[in-house]
Amino acid sequence: MSFAAALEAAEGYRDAAKAALADRVKERSMDADQRAAHGFSWIGTSVAALAAVADWLRLHDGGTDLDRNIATLIFAETLGQLTGGLPMGQNEIFRPVDLGMSQQAALLAARCEDLLGADHAAVRADVAQALASGAMPSESLHDAELDAIRDQYRRFTNSEILPHAHQWHLANDLIPDDTISAMAALGTFGVCIPAEYGGLGLSKLVMCVITEELSRGWIGAGSLSTRSEIAGELISMGGTEAQKAHWLPKIASGEALPTAVFTEPDTGSDLGALQTRAQRTADGWTINGAKTWITHGSRSDLMTMLVRTLPDAKGYAGLSMLLVPKPRGTDSDPFPATGMSGSEIEVLGYRGMREYALQFDGMLAPDDALLGGEEGQGFKQLMRTFEGARIQTAARAVGVAKRALELGLDYAVNRKQFGKAIIHFPRVADKLAMSVADFVMTRELTYAAARAKDSAKRCDIEAGMAKLLAARAAWSNADASLQIHGGNGYALEYEISRILCDARILNIFEGAAEIQAQVIAKGLMGGVN
Repeated sequence: MSFAAALEAAEGYRDAAKAALADRVKERSMDADQRAAHGFSWIGTSVAALAAVADWLRLHDGGTDLDRNIATLIFAETLGQLTGGLPMGQNEIFRPVDLGMSQQAALLAARCEDLLGADHAAVRADVAQALASGAMPSESLHDAELDAIRDQYRRFTNSEILPHAHQWHLANDLIPDDTISAMAALGTFGVCIPAEYGGLGLSKLVMCVITEELSRGWIGAGSLSTRSEIAGELISMGGTEAQKAHWLPKIASGEALPTAVFTEPDTGSDLGALQTRAQRTADGWTINGAKTWITHGSRSDLMTMLVRTLPDAKGYAGLSMLLVPKPRGTDSDPFPATGMSGSEIEVLGYRGMREYALQFDGMLAPDDALLGGEEGQGFKQLMRTFEGARIQTAARAVGVAKRALELGLDYAVNRKQFGKAIIHFPRVADKLAMSVADFVMTRELTYAAARAKDSAKRCDIEAGMAKLLAARAAWSNADASLQIHGGNGYALEYEISRILCDARILNIFEGAAEIQAQVIAKGLMGGVN
């Protein structure tokens, strides 16, 4: 069966699932039927990933033998999950019966019998041996500039990040200032900022490639520019001309390191319940309240802060975005700003910038801090950044998944047991083969989301899908790689222990998997509640 025919069959199954969910939500809301709704999201995401893989093969004129073998594994496994059970979580398997799709699943399985009924053991073994020989799936984007940027950041990561990242992690060190300066010199913090404001004015696809390569070295390095991406997009799309002229060049050059100050204790994803207040006074804005999970909260120069400035307006309508400058903290004095204090939140992984709980007691912000000069627009302004932030998060996950694969492969080739390298044991080879399949599938879906964003169309569904699938792949690859390492993988001295900790956060921040699934379901169903 051709990949095109298999994709067509999968798309028909997705359409049938949409119709089935539409019938269900006539009786009750998606919130009350989350298993069915979120399962449909996973169906849609899986089919979109198959389409992205098919596009990847076409881009490479059908691909190499390794590419085609990887695509075979991707299609066979994804179709198997669609017809048998999709893992939405470690102990949550969505099955066709959950959406009343048993008959349609049987029809899909019959149409794709050539793929589903075949024994792919030999394919998995061939993929693993190709990887062991140094082959990797095709990655060229057939754009000389894009490929050159990837090469540049890969060299930088290999020389400046990878040799040091694990020790930085173990010591809970901040990313060194010299490394940040080197990243700034490459243009890392201004990739998507318009050229007239000192940025590179490049695409979201470029941003993905850069983020992927840096995150392959350490998620902290790949994540450092996330705050610049969010701040840059907020100001570019919603700021006054004066705000753009003042802040964007500083962000692009790395002179001003931003931090996103949105989340509050007990609110999580419910931004409409935010309580931190900012009141306009003769001296500017006075801020009172508490924020939590603020990444890079100390060593930053600008806070993009979502606050309530209209206390009488309910929910999102009372929220505004402030651009709040602050002095950069030090180890001895992490929060030197008057009216601001904080404490570090110790975390398993995702280190290099540190997480903080912040308190504001009469902190002052300048009179021109209001983004766009208009109150009540904060949530709308933030929403416009979600697509880019989630695509970048997916790219971070792609980099983590790639590094997990690399570490597992290296260990399997060099570790000898019972007289031979452990890559020759089928269960080890299978893990590597499926890890590279998951990596390629999620990479191509992430690139597809970036291209959609670059086409200037709304792409919250594509961004959510990329983030949803990429987070699962990063965790799965990290877990498989640690298993290949055996007991050594559980030792802190081995890098894979860090990769596992780093991978786990990806399913939580920038919208937890459950939030992504809800967004996707509502989007695919046309906003039905």
